[in-house]
Amino acid sequence: MQYTLKGLGLALPALALVGACQTAVPVSDTAATTPLTSAARVSEHFEADRQAILAMAGDYHVTFDFTETVPLSEGYELKERKVSGGFEVVRVIEDEGDFISLQHILVVGPAEAPMVVKHWRQDWQYEPDEVMMFIGGNAWQMQDLPDYVAAGQWSQVVYQVDDSPRYGAVGFWEHEDGVSQWEPPREWRPLPRRDMTTRSDYHAVDAINRHAITPFGWVHEQDNTKLVLSGENPEALVREIGINTYRHDENFDPSPAVEYWDATKDYWAFIREEWEDIADENQVFAVNLKGETEDLYLPILQLADQIQAGEIDLDAAKPKAREALAQYVTAEPAPLQARLRPSETQMAEMGQ
Repeated sequence: MQYTLKGLGLALPALALVGACQTAVPVSDTAATTPLTSAARVSEHFEADRQAILAMAGDYHVTFDFTETVPLSEGYELKERKVSGGFEVVRVIEDEGDFISLQHILVVGPAEAPMVVKHWRQDWQYEPDEVMMFIGGNAWQMQDLPDYVAAGQWSQVVYQVDDSPRYGAVGFWEHEDGVSQWEPPREWRPLPRRDMTTRSDYHAVDAINRHAITPFGWVHEQDNTKLVLSGENPEALVREIGINTYRHDENFDPSPAVEYWDATKDYWAFIREEWEDIADENQVFAVNLKGETEDLYLPILQLADQIQAGEIDLDAAKPKAREALAQYVTAEPAPLQARLRPSETQMAEMGQ
């Protein structure tokens, strides 16, 4: 299979398929007949948080809609709106109570010849000890979190098509006015692929990120500031609004994705473990490729295809995948664009 992330601005094959779509359970606005103890309130809120996260699992028609809104650099001209989409399958691949992992898989193209596209993964951890944060230049840092920051909050860490990290943040789920939503403080992200493959005038995104459960499914809303990092200090280039809409849809066949995942899930579990080991062993690490990292993700994805086709087994694939990771992952990222650890002020903001 030929892989291309251009056009859609996305990635390629795989999916995680366990668990059914659930509906968010907002905390009641009406006081209970018997007042809840503090511990009971925490337990009720925690379960409402869990149900909101689990509600994102399901089969969807998804639209990715990004519009630049405000130029912030002299002479900058707004780029055209970018809209894409397809059908997306989201499944729970792990649920340990205080940890939930959701895998996204796109099914695109005509119904008679669909293409399965392994998309992003989101991992949710309740009251985490640390969170993985993007620091610029295809580099990430493991950020320790004090108890006062983590209390009652969930971290969300997002991963790319080859299960390499993308960005992370920490925030509270709120259940008010009949809506369950999660919105952390702003965090940095790598360039999205819709821009990575077409432009080079900025280097990172400073993003405000919201997930909200809706009657039709859920939305992922973004308020993005595109940053230029080539100078002494970051400079804002332009603002952008993004709305990714996930609407429940039963009119597409998810079986190609199911079949792919059944054949490759053990391989992808191995790949996740390799990235976890890298993060555990290194406070800071990076992919030593500039821009698009296809030299790393293509071999990782192609091995999954070969496993599905029966051309190679898992034991034979493991050393090849490790070789690709060893070649392109480093504990010594280039100094360009790496930002400092969050200040005490930023840590306090994360704890609000």
